[in-house]
This record gives sequence, C-alpha cells and structure tokens, in this order.
Amino acid sequence: MKIAVQVYSVRDAIKDEKTLFAALKKIKEIGYDGVEFAGYFGADAKKIKAKLDELGLVCVGGHIGLDDFKKENLEATIEFQHTLGVKAIGVGGAPHSTMEECVRTGKVLGRARDYAMEKYGITTYYHNHSEEFKPLRNKRLPIDVIGSYTNLEIDTYWSHYAGVNNYKFLLDHMNSIVHLHVKDGIDGHPKALGEGDCDIKSVVKAAKAMELEWLIVENDDPVPNGFEDIARSLKYLKSII
Repeated sequence: MKIAVQVYSVRDAIKDEKTLFAALKKIKEIGYDGVEFAGYFGADAKKIKAKLDELGLVCVGGHIGLDDFKKENLEATIEFQHTLGVKAIGVGGAPHSTMEECVRTGKVLGRARDYAMEKYGITTYYHNHSEEFKPLRNKRLPIDVIGSYTNLEIDTYWSHYAGVNNYKFLLDHMNSIVHLHVKDGIDGHPKALGEGDCDIKSVVKAAKAMELEWLIVENDDPVPNGFEDIARSLKYLKSII
C-alpha cells in the first residue's frame, strides 16, 4: 500500500508554478509516493508530468471544479488529466443540500465518468465532508444519492465526525470507493494523524480489506505548517500499516 498526500495540505507554500514544483520536491523528500492535486497554478500538464517523473511521484488524482466536468469543458479536462497519468479525478465538494442538487451533481460526474472511461479508462469521484451524511427531506443521504452516479473518495475524518462507523461504511460501499482521505481531528478541527480521535487503525484495516492501492493524507489546517504536519502524519501512518 502506497501513500500520497493532498497538495492542499501545503497550500500556504504554493503561489505559482515554481513554488508548486518546489513543494512537490519537498513532498518527495518527506517520503510520499504520490500526490493528489488541488489546483495547478498555471502549470502546463506536460511540465507537471515531467516534474513528477523526475521526482518519482505519481499523480493519483485531483480536486477540480464541477464546471470542469460539464460538457463544454470535459474534453480539455480529461486530456489534461490523461497527460498527468491519473486513473481517477474528482471534486472536493459540490452542491448537495437538496435532492435536486445531489442528482445534478451526480449526473455531471456520472456523464463525465462515462466519457473518460470510454476514452482513457479514467473514472470520476466525489469527495465528502460531514454534511453529506445528513439525511435529505426524503431521508436519503447525499453521499448515497451522488454515489449512485459516480465513484467516491471518502474523507474518513469528516465521515467519523458525522458519526459514521468508518470500518462498516467503507466495506459496505467498497465497490464505489476509489480513494480514501486518511485524516484525523478533534471536534471538527483537523489534526495530524495520530493526534485526533479518529480511529485511523480501523480505516487502514478497511483499506487493506478493500485492497486499495493508495492512502491519501490530508490536513485542512496543518500545524505549525504543512510540511511539518504531513511529515508527522506520514510517520504515524507508516507505523500502523
């Protein structure tokens, strides 16, 4: 099992292409195998791929906007992601407050998945926060409605914070989950792995049972900075895998 990091975790160190590439170098030096992007800072896909290859990093995915998956932008979006070498690409969140919003979000991602799968074997995914586990008026969960159209990337801290039994949920939904965010926290405030109250060991146990290739580390609010935070998380995660 390999470990990637969501580049959003070190966003404070990135302003442009130059600092993006410097951050990727530091991520590799810390010991990560791959990255999930959250923005490309104007860098060309070919240049990013060349830098990843130079460093020995794999692009496992990215968070882009829902509009990027709409019909008028889809071809350019998928060509960019194919150049990066991704097998899955998704959104970090999208409208989900009503049944209508969930269906609309799911359909955009589902149609994009159909196109991307046929052309390059790339799938799409939706990344949750805690609100997607709050029932809609019809009692259905947004995560289930959206997940009926596209694959999922489960952020296991936000699901934990919502009161979900991660181990059971992950195994029950394993056929639709392509990625996991391994994250910790306390009272809705993200922490480095091992410094919060999320049962990370049960998440890793589930990931092994699901035979996932990657675990993705993320911290929305790193302390004292992104690089030191993700280094602590990596050390902890490696100690329990």
